[in-house]
Amino acid sequence: MQNLSDFKKGLEKIKEHFKEETERIRTGRASPDLIGKILIDCYNSKMPLEQVASISADGARALRVQPWDKTVVINIEQAIKNSGIGFQIAIDKETIRIALPELTAERRKEFIKLLKEKLEGARVEARLLRDEIWKETQEKEKKGEITEDDKFRLKKELQEIIDKINEELEEVASKKQKEIES
Repeated sequence: MQNLSDFKKGLEKIKEHFKEETERIRTGRASPDLIGKILIDCYNSKMPLEQVASISADGARALRVQPWDKTVVINIEQAIKNSGIGFQIAIDKETIRIALPELTAERRKEFIKLLKEKLEGARVEARLLRDEIWKETQEKEKKGEITEDDKFRLKKELQEIIDKINEELEEVASKKQKEIES
């Protein structure tokens, strides 16, 4: 069944997207993932910061950005300021240093709430994908392309796959929540 392999690929994409989203949620430690996807205006287009500069952690609560082309330093500074992430920025010749403020208990709660919203969003996407495959399967059964037994066997298999992906998503979320809380 082609649908089942497409379903699994779709779920894998949902999981990967969720992982990327959780990487951007700030924890107490500096990580290049926090700013790597910020779009920078340069070369008459918008490019992710990670494609125009080297980003590295400079201690537990600071990042260092070294653009490969020194003429885009101001563009990088503006993009980071406009992103609304609230980091303190200092330009030191051709390097940008970004200080991350200490996370308050209130901010940690906000980040955990955001994480749970993203988790639920990923779960909803997975269920919608399952429902789409189920609808196609019911249509195939009505047309006589598959038997009723095959239809219900597939339904059970779809649910087992959904349960497994939900466990994997929960595992990613739990790990990120521990990072936020520490």
